[in-house]
Amino acid sequence: MRRIIVAFTFLTTFAASPLVIADEDGQTEPSASEVAAALSDPNTNLGSMNMQFDYIGYGGKIPGAGSADAMRLLFQPSLPYKLSDTTNLFIRPAIPVVFSQDVPKQGGGFTSEGLDLGDISFDASLGKTMPGGIVLLAGLAGTLPTATSDALGLDQWLLGPEFAVAKVGPKGVIGVLVSHQWDVAGEDSFDTSITGGQYFYTLNLKDGWQINGAPTFSYNHEASSGNEWTLPLAVGVTKTTFIGGRPWKFGVQYWHYVESPDDFGPDFQIRFTASPVVELPW
Repeated sequence: MRRIIVAFTFLTTFAASPLVIADEDGQTEPSASEVAAALSDPNTNLGSMNMQFDYIGYGGKIPGAGSADAMRLLFQPSLPYKLSDTTNLFIRPAIPVVFSQDVPKQGGGFTSEGLDLGDISFDASLGKTMPGGIVLLAGLAGTLPTATSDALGLDQWLLGPEFAVAKVGPKGVIGVLVSHQWDVAGEDSFDTSITGGQYFYTLNLKDGWQINGAPTFSYNHEASSGNEWTLPLAVGVTKTTFIGGRPWKFGVQYWHYVESPDDFGPDFQIRFTASPVVELPW
């Protein structure tokens, strides 16, 4: 609980005061549409505090799976370190806070978990913008055994490579990120080998409005037949606006899972996002 309070204190400290940023021409006070487009670039040099609030409905063969649900917050600060005009270094932790989570019990039924901290994931990557608006990112992705409930974590240290490619243009962005993680330490009674990632797209509209989607997917190589894939389709809308001189990006997405573990897995997900732009500490 103390770690959760520290995270929110860190967020409110960064987002409390007005921010002055420059547009592409070096002028101050860029438009909401310019900030929205910059935040959608996977190689952006804007710092942000990304908060993602999720409601998840489940399904599956387990009796009662259709009535199970979860509510979570994922806090992911992004503070890129600029190496050159086209290259940035990213180190991004993703801190999950579980407000409630229905978990299947051995012997049948469900137990409800929360308020808890989940396993913290992270990535460390280099982003490079190439001619023609092609963006490449490569680095490492990992997961730390920080869950405060055994039912919400793997109790393993995971690590593996990460790669992304995207096309950025005046009309928007399209791309995909893929990573693979293996267990490298911790609980050794089972093996973990998971290919995961995220496909993303953004269509720029007027006045800071965008149509977008950024769902995450995974393939568990150690799962039994029918339980390997988790794959959603997603659509959403975002609006970037200025509050007290600071750019904020708000959004909502709906995910429908076309592939999910047969026994127990997500059926749909609603995600609300709020992301204030913050000054970089360097």
